[in-house]
Amino acid sequence: MLLVHIAEHNRNWTVEAAFNQWKQEAQDRFDQLKKNEEELNRIFIDLYGLRDELSSEESDKEVSVRKADLPRDMRSFMSYFIGVTFGRYSIDTPGLAFAGGDWDADKYKTYIPNKDNVVILTDEDYFGDERDVMYRFREFLTETFGKEHLHENLAFIASGLGKAGDTPEDQIRSYLYNDFYKDHVSVYQRRPIYWELSSGRQGGFKALMYLHRYDEDTIAMIRTSYLHDLQAAYEKRHANLDTFIAQEANTREKNKMIKERDHIAKQLSELVKYDVLLQHVANMHIAIDLDDGVVVNHAKVQADSKILTPIK
Repeated sequence: MLLVHIAEHNRNWTVEAAFNQWKQEAQDRFDQLKKNEEELNRIFIDLYGLRDELSSEESDKEVSVRKADLPRDMRSFMSYFIGVTFGRYSIDTPGLAFAGGDWDADKYKTYIPNKDNVVILTDEDYFGDERDVMYRFREFLTETFGKEHLHENLAFIASGLGKAGDTPEDQIRSYLYNDFYKDHVSVYQRRPIYWELSSGRQGGFKALMYLHRYDEDTIAMIRTSYLHDLQAAYEKRHANLDTFIAQEANTREKNKMIKERDHIAKQLSELVKYDVLLQHVANMHIAIDLDDGVVVNHAKVQADSKILTPIK
């Protein structure tokens, strides 16, 4: 798979080069398996005397391994990024690095996971630091493929994800903000290991948390250390836009800023209402038992407040 090739050249290549190597390997494996399966078909057809009734040839869709697929593989790559950011995986450790139990910081040398069990998803960069998901993604790409390839890699990944946006970073952010969680729930057959907190339709607050790092204080931590910071960022941006609008003479630019300000106002209003729900759940200090499974535990944390994006 594509992920096998991440560290293969010690950061001296691009995501596109890694994908192309994986694509060739997948094609070779596909061709060989198709050849083997057709040979087995021929043997059984001859064995049972069915040469006049059946063909040994197989269509591509009947072959039991997949070829490389850029959109699917880029979505898988983004899922891996989220996994290493939570510490589920490590660039330095094969297989799972953490899926419950004791946390071992020595497993993470190249790329350090978030210290808190949260990844904030926003439609813009409101923080300008490691709290922003694209800030972390740039760090991840730099550590895995090198700083000199960063912009080229962002452009290639964005092309695979196929989202709209003015820049590759905008396009990748749009995927994470709007589509990542839907893909994750689908891939994990409605048993997701990352859970999405969502304030509602306006997207005032969205965040991911990792099931295996959850504890009874996680919701309170997200609320006080992240939601309130985002609320302050919204309020600052709203105030700045008011100032810019009052000073702007160009009608087109003014209308653009008015639209952004009104959007932020809706997000802020939604976030304030969501804060009350989070506080209610945080005060419950809900504990979970991993042995109960995803569906039961998700329902426990969801409580009666609907703070999580549904998984059914």
